[in-house]
Amino acid sequence: MKHVLCPVCKNVCIRYGKTKAGSQRWYCKGCRIAFSPEIDNTAKQLKGFLNWLFGREIQSDMPGGGRNFRRKASKFWEIWPMPPVIEEKKDVVYCDGIYLGRKACVLICCDDEHVLGWYLSRYEHSGAWKALMSRIAEPYMVVSDGGTGFVKALRKAWPNAKHQRCIFHAFSQVKRYTTLNPKTAAGTELYILAKDMLHIKNRVEAEGWAERFLEWMKRYQEFLSQMTYDEYGNSRPTHERLLKAQRSLYKLLREGTIFTYLHEDVKKEIGEAPATNNRIEGGVNSRLREMLRDHRGLSIERRIKAVFWWCYMHSEEPLSASEIIKVMPTDKAISDIYKRMSQRQRKEAPIKQWGDAIVWSELHRSSEYPVYWD
Repeated sequence: MKHVLCPVCKNVCIRYGKTKAGSQRWYCKGCRIAFSPEIDNTAKQLKGFLNWLFGREIQSDMPGGGRNFRRKASKFWEIWPMPPVIEEKKDVVYCDGIYLGRKACVLICCDDEHVLGWYLSRYEHSGAWKALMSRIAEPYMVVSDGGTGFVKALRKAWPNAKHQRCIFHAFSQVKRYTTLNPKTAAGTELYILAKDMLHIKNRVEAEGWAERFLEWMKRYQEFLSQMTYDEYGNSRPTHERLLKAQRSLYKLLREGTIFTYLHEDVKKEIGEAPATNNRIEGGVNSRLREMLRDHRGLSIERRIKAVFWWCYMHSEEPLSASEIIKVMPTDKAISDIYKRMSQRQRKEAPIKQWGDAIVWSELHRSSEYPVYWD
């Protein structure tokens, strides 16, 4: 049996009857005080909150229409689960961003098994990507979908990491410009070239594909250089969308990020390397979108925190429920830090750990005027 200790002198106590409510009363012979210890079931409530958040249960189906659940869960919506610092070098990591509104984006980095880090920003930019990467040890290889500012941040934060651009996203970008039914012979050939890119298995095929693409550029150079003039004499490319598709592929080929997974040194170091970002798109982002659909109607702040909770609980070594309650920052803790900062510090030195674009004062305004994030 587990002994009950006195809250004052820490001596073992004895049973001393029960209260009117039926709770056990205890007595300390040393201090000569009687008390009824309160049972802290906050950790149990947190587990129930997370089971609901990651599940598909509807609050209206709960007893009392979910009112009791909302009352107990309100304190957990005030917690911000923070990402750990990853010091172990990974072979391959995947990076992508998920937008929760027009002005709210969570950047996420994961490996084949766990979420490694996440960062809140208004949109994808180099500063946000660099802040995310700074908490994660430089991996051998990075797979990304070509988000804004990612390459710039990669050069600064992980200069020695190999970069593989997701070939499915590269194909999708071409398809967006050419459509599924191109109207010109050049567009049809470029679409077929982009589709063939998805099935390349070795360096010989990759070199052959590059030669076909460069030959296509040479053959249709005059066609792509055609210009259209309006009534005021202003000109623009006649086949502007086709030019954008061609430039998107040529840029990847020039940078050498389209066939990184086929390099001999990569295969020697990590074996079979991935060519797509499917691990994070299908294993993380799709699960997050499913969770947000199941609990649609959440405010922008709660959508952000829901993503934070999912990422943290799927990290490599999440703390226990009781430890999370003790160490994770809350709304009040962050608000106190923000209030102690001067106005100049708020602009020049944002709290990097919580995100630097969506600042605390914008999520929690005291003004009578509302702020719309969606």
